[in-house]
Amino acid sequence: MPGLVRDRAEVDTYRESLGAPLKQIVRELVDILGKKLTAYIAGVKSVRTVDGWLDGKEAYKQAEPRLRLAFQIAKTLRAYDDRRVVQAWFVGLNPQLEDRVPAMLLREGDTAVEGRLVLAAGRAFVAGG
Repeated sequence: MPGLVRDRAEVDTYRESLGAPLKQIVRELVDILGKKLTAYIAGVKSVRTVDGWLDGKEAYKQAEPRLRLAFQIAKTLRAYDDRRVVQAWFVGLNPQLEDRVPAMLLREGDTAVEGRLVLAAGRAFVAGG
């Protein structure tokens, strides 16, 4: 069946991305991507904003869905590669995305449209495509 997720770990990561407190999402993203890249994806100018989220402050309206989706993708990639590879994947030109940069698409695009493309590109990368 097309679109069926067969990997239990991916389903668990998806559930975690939906239900975990934002503070946890941001902490794990920072561990994988670093503060600057996390801030960039969220669409904020300063890592101080990321520090605020780590302290429990609420995210801006558009930032939270970006952070949760980035977490889902980063954690899925991290299960297969080290953090340097994951960081490079987020900032590199991606052939699955017509040579666009995943982090930029998450920052500037609609999570329901571009976010879906970035997620699919992450899955393709994990699958070896």
